Formats: sequence, structure tokens, C-alpha cells
Amino acid sequence: MEKKPLVELKGISQVYKSGGRKFYALKDVNLKLYENEFVCLVGPSGSGKSSLLRIITGLQKPTEGDVFYKGKPLRGINPEATIVFQTFALFPWLTVLENVELALKARGIPKDIRLRIALDLLDRVGLDGFENAYPRELSGGMKQKVGIARAIAVEPSLLCLDEPFSALDVLSAETIRRDLLELWLGGKLPIKTILMVTHNIEEAVFMADRIVIMDKNPGRIVAQLEVNLKHPRNKKSPEFLKLVDRVYSILAGEIEEETEEVEKGFKLTLPDADISDLVGLLEFLKDKGKYDIYRLASDLGISSEKLLNLIEAAELLGFVEISEGDVAVTPKGVRFAEANILERKELFASSVKKLPIFRWLLKMLQSSEGKTLKYEVLRAALLLEFPEEEATRLLGTLIKWGRYAEIIDYDPEEGIIVLENW
Repeated sequence: MEKKPLVELKGISQVYKSGGRKFYALKDVNLKLYENEFVCLVGPSGSGKSSLLRIITGLQKPTEGDVFYKGKPLRGINPEATIVFQTFALFPWLTVLENVELALKARGIPKDIRLRIALDLLDRVGLDGFENAYPRELSGGMKQKVGIARAIAVEPSLLCLDEPFSALDVLSAETIRRDLLELWLGGKLPIKTILMVTHNIEEAVFMADRIVIMDKNPGRIVAQLEVNLKHPRNKKSPEFLKLVDRVYSILAGEIEEETEEVEKGFKLTLPDADISDLVGLLEFLKDKGKYDIYRLASDLGISSEKLLNLIEAAELLGFVEISEGDVAVTPKGVRFAEANILERKELFASSVKKLPIFRWLLKMLQSSEGKTLKYEVLRAALLLEFPEEEATRLLGTLIKWGRYAEIIDYDPEEGIIVLENW
């Protein structure tokens, strides 16, 4: 007999409109969440992870598709689900105890009962003795514990966590992760399922039973991995590292060569990568052969998302190759890393001119009067292909890369972009 899901998403899409155009923040997402499992959503910014969380809890209605909870269509907010956000969201004028009680009070639970429940939960999350403290007296980790206690006070079946540890320092985050896992695995939480959004791949492998990997443009699920590792998990074990590598490999998947004409739309955008960081990455890698991407994030001391953006940029430009969770600098990348300043600019320029979106930019400028266009004109053109936030970010990256390559010049005061040396 097939196991019935607690939550099921069928054909979920979230569409936003701009100037008569449709943009998919999420497209055709199908997902099942079962009881007694801890699921992590990972993926780049803009892949719709947080939107999916809000849709699952009923805080946001999808444009297309259906959400089922316990086999029935979800209508409105799900009373059996709660969310803990990355910001602590505590009321500063209330004590720790009063903040936790508030969720119970909203459910109409009598004072004596909610007091008993709140005290018990604070004890479980390790905040016994801080009942009468105010949020300003607590560390970041303690504030998040209060948020978790408040979320589980109403005994939800589904607990959703939206990057709950990202605002914490490294040590506090590690402590809360282990405390939450101890409560979950020990059956000390009145919860059937946990769904957590995270950018931290190691965190996902450390905590989850299943990892759902998403990609963007549009936001969609590209892979799901079962984590068949026993708790407590050893972050240095070969099995753990192999799974982390696999997730990185999927997220940093090889770029397919662009074959369609520019007029048919932009198959590729540009990652949010700084040129100086890209140079630093290539200089670090040029003499090392293949390098484990997971180790690279740790060794460089940067977030996995920033690293993946840099690797995507380097791969687009032909400076690196990705294989089975490893990155290796190509001969072209070595030349770029070892070149002087002017040679780097020339090599960079020859590479970016081959990218579809730069071919589009050059065509727009070449066909304009004086080979000059207003910033807002180009932004309006990008808005026909991308949502507003992405169009603005993308144009900013185009300008930064184009100026470095000495292909264009930009006057921010006049808001004018000029084609150089053509």
C-alpha cells in the first residue's frame, strides 16, 4: 500500500506580470512531503524556495496548480503549519514567556494551560531561567530558540523553517542545529514533518532525510536526493562528503552551449559575480588541478551561493570546467589568471562577446543613434524578458562586466551607456 503524503503539490506555478508579460517565479512544481521526515530545500537565490514555503503553508496562493494537505485541497492558511523565519520576529516589549504564550493566546487557549505549555517548551529548547527576560537581553541564538518554541507551541503537524540559522554566527548556528536535531530525533517535538529552506549545503546534508534541489529561471525542482546516513552524522566521513559533492555538482551543473539565435530570447543570464572575486578564484585554482567544490567554499571562507555564482561565471567564460563536484581551471583560465592587467581585459572581452546576452547588448548599441542608449531604455528591454528585480540586477552586471572589458562606458549621472571602440 502506497504511503499517503502529508502535503502534496501538483503543478504549482507562481506567475508575475509586468507590462503584459508573464514571469514564472515557480513553474510546474510537483512535490510530496511525508510524515516523520525532515526535508531541505536548497537552490540559488531566485529559485522560489521561500515562495514555495509560503504556498505550502497557505500564506500565498499559487497562480496555477493545487496544494493538498492530508489528501484535501488547501484553502487559505493551513492551521496545522507554522513558519520560523530567518529574522527573529519577536515582540521586544514582551518577555520570552509572553512571546511564546502569544501563539497559544491567539488560539484561545486558557491562561493556566498556555502558561504550562510555554514553560515546558522553553525548558525543552534550553531557555529555562530566561522566562522573564526581554529579547534585547538575549543572544541571536537564544532569540531564535524563542521563535522555534513559539512556532511549535501550537503543536503544528508541519514546521517550516526559512533559513532559520542564516542570521546567526557560526557557533550559535551549529548549536541550534544540533539542539533542533536532538529534539526532532528524540521525539520531543509535537511535529510530524519539518521542511527547511537553506543555502547551506552542508547543513542540508547534516540535518535532512531528503534534499530537494531547485534551480531558477524559472524556479523548479531539478533533483531529489535521499540522505541515508545515520545520526549523528560525521561531517568528515567519506559518505557525507560524497553526498555534499553530489549536491554541489547538481547546483553547479555544466553550462550547455547556446545554440539559439539571440532574437528568440535569452537562454542564459549572467550570475551575480564580481570580476575581482573571479580573478581571485582563478589565481587560487590555477596550480591546483581539480579541486573539490565543497572544500573550496570552506577554504575560501565564502558562502556556497557566492562560490556557485563565481563558478558559473567562470564556466560561462570558458575559464573552468565542472566534473563530478570538482572544478578545474582550463588552459584559457590559466592564461587569464597569469596575464597582466591589459591582457586580462582583452581575454575577458573576447569571452563575454560570445555570450548571448552580450551579443544582444552590442546589437542594441550598434543600431542606436551615436551607439548610445539610456539606462532606462535597456532596462525596459530587459523587462520584456525578466522580472523587475532580475532585470535591474542583470543590467548592473552587464555594465560592470562591459566596463571591465572596455566594451562599453557608462555615465551614471546621465544614465547613458555608450559603445566603445566600434
